[in-house]
Amino acid sequence: MTSRKPVLVVGNGVRFAGASELIYKFIEKTNIPVLTTMNAVDLVQDKYKIGFIGTYGNRISNMILNECDLVISVGARLGLRQIGHIKEYFAPKAKLIRVDIDSYELGRNIKEDEEQYNIDAKYFMEQLLEEDIPQYNEWWNKCFEAKKLLEGYDDVEGNLCIDKIAQMLPSDPIVAVDVGQNECWTAQSLWLRGTKGRILIGGGYGAMGCGLPFAIGASISNKNSLTFCITGDGGLQMNIQELEVLKREQLPVKIFVINNRVLGKISEIQHGSYNDRYAQTTKESGYSVPDFEKIANAYGIKAATLNSYKDLDSYKVWLEDEEPCLLNIMLSEDTLLIPKIKWETCTIEPYLDEDILSKVNMLLQY
Repeated sequence: MTSRKPVLVVGNGVRFAGASELIYKFIEKTNIPVLTTMNAVDLVQDKYKIGFIGTYGNRISNMILNECDLVISVGARLGLRQIGHIKEYFAPKAKLIRVDIDSYELGRNIKEDEEQYNIDAKYFMEQLLEEDIPQYNEWWNKCFEAKKLLEGYDDVEGNLCIDKIAQMLPSDPIVAVDVGQNECWTAQSLWLRGTKGRILIGGGYGAMGCGLPFAIGASISNKNSLTFCITGDGGLQMNIQELEVLKREQLPVKIFVINNRVLGKISEIQHGSYNDRYAQTTKESGYSVPDFEKIANAYGIKAATLNSYKDLDSYKVWLEDEEPCLLNIMLSEDTLLIPKIKWETCTIEPYLDEDILSKVNMLLQY
């Protein structure tokens, strides 16, 4: 390879192809940074994790993508949420190699000179691992130094809440995630100990309300195992009746409700693009939230309302036993989701402080 700063971008096609373990083998062999799509965020965890790319992706992941000189995309469709609507802005300095089993996806060119391989992701990774690829230790170290510089920079209350949840989880957990702000905060900030855990993220697989059913299915399919569910106040209300299944089957599903009492992602759009013309997304515009603790108790499930995610330590025992439980974690109503790639300009907002930007660029542009 003649590339100085390559990256591997992996999507859920890698998991469907049964190639998950090959990603870690690839990293160990090459020290090439691996970025993921949102739906495949659990493919790279523990000390290998950098983050995911796209509209609500980790800032460092998108900045690395902007500075790399080669992108090998495997099992990732690279849709608008990953590349933006101005294709020229996607990895502008990089050659693109795309691997996808779906020829329809490859029919949509992103770069005029891209290389395409319409083959199975596992077969491609097996062949790639047989190649004589040098170790990219310096590039790897630069990327992780830049990541460390940005740690905490974009963390809002939602990210801090998810980080605290991550601290409470065992190694290699199974975590089901709903759709909404909680989904993006989880993709950004949920880190797993070990490389065998799963984050079953809503992504394009289901609408709001999928989190609890995902968790139920995951627990049952894994011999009624301990499973964690991260959902929002809006998502839980879509399938709240499934609490009855938890109680009846005594499934050890631990529910974290990230409760900011608004339909967050929709209200953000109404705020940013429609001059605060809220409709059915806030208390004032026709949306309300029940007392989840009382509802869970009515189903016979132990529950508690936490005024802050910092209070999670008091419920550590609840997260380890064999009973279902619900922790209703209150957040501020105006908690926003950042960073975000602005649709009109394909720039990451909010903008970085000039001093930090300079230091990150110095590392990535070496």
